[in-house]
Amino acid sequence: MKIKIDKIASATRNARVSREADLSDEVRAEEGSVVAARVHGTKTVYNTLEDVHGRMLGLNDGDIIAGVLGSRRALRGYAGEVPGSIQVGDRLDILNLGGVIGRCTSTNIELGPPLKAEILGQVLSFPFLGERRGVPATIRANAVPWSQTLAASAPIVYIAGTCMNAGKTFACGEIIRYLTRRGRRVCGAKLTGVSLLRDTLSMNDRGAVKSLFFNDAGVVSTNEAVAVPVAKGLLNALNREEPDCLVVELGDGIMGEYGVQPILRDAELMAPAAAHVICATDPVAAWGSVELYRRDFQKKVSVICGPATDNAVGKHFIESRVGVRALNARIEYEALGGFIEHALFGAP
Repeated sequence: MKIKIDKIASATRNARVSREADLSDEVRAEEGSVVAARVHGTKTVYNTLEDVHGRMLGLNDGDIIAGVLGSRRALRGYAGEVPGSIQVGDRLDILNLGGVIGRCTSTNIELGPPLKAEILGQVLSFPFLGERRGVPATIRANAVPWSQTLAASAPIVYIAGTCMNAGKTFACGEIIRYLTRRGRRVCGAKLTGVSLLRDTLSMNDRGAVKSLFFNDAGVVSTNEAVAVPVAKGLLNALNREEPDCLVVELGDGIMGEYGVQPILRDAELMAPAAAHVICATDPVAAWGSVELYRRDFQKKVSVICGPATDNAVGKHFIESRVGVRALNARIEYEALGGFIEHALFGAP
């Protein structure tokens, strides 16, 4: 069966889906499978889809999209999973803006129910020249290889947050922008979370010579089982670009379910760490993150950013009571960049 796809989600990038797609009515119910689906319903919020170029496209009732089967465990978004079996005609849910499709298990009160996605079939790919028999498309195709070991690495700045929407991506961008303007060759990475191209595009926009995230390694959303080998594979790939340093975002929160903690506990991944930046939503979160790093990871937080530093009250509490430097990435980006540059390379 041939079908014309209206919108191709960014999460499908590795599979290289074309507008004119061949479908199979046998759907592989597994993470990473690329499917075609018809949108049902309309919404006034969370009603867009990020395409493979990073553009946000409005979703309309009846649109045919290419998305990826996957799970999500977001604190401030939808939670969902891939059903054990999927038939053509089943109605699943669009779980995130990157085009992850699954069965919603928990909604967010601010977002309302997710848009429905009627499964039309499994998208087929034709990887062999001249072969007329398609194979089920998956984002594991053309993926960056995972690795059990981290090769020699440039120094790394790790940026983590106390939860979603704590300012991690913005802080990453400002650090990259500063270092790039200082003549440093910087690569960026996002190692955990759920598929969305926006964050690594932001790194590129701020001057990163190359950026990768877990979707490039064929992963829809990370978890404790895959986070470490995926991270090592991505960092190995970026180090082949011979960067002066790597700026790495750990998506979601430190205590979320996307695999941040195994990364922070891995000796190989932590060995090149020159700085640990925490984006905290409030003073209690700032205090708790510093304690968690000290107690569970035996690491020292270098600097705290995020909403907890939005005014002098929060900054004073963090510096006087928590004992960690507090810098706001939105208004003190020069000071933050200089602080990180010193941590990476010493005095200029």
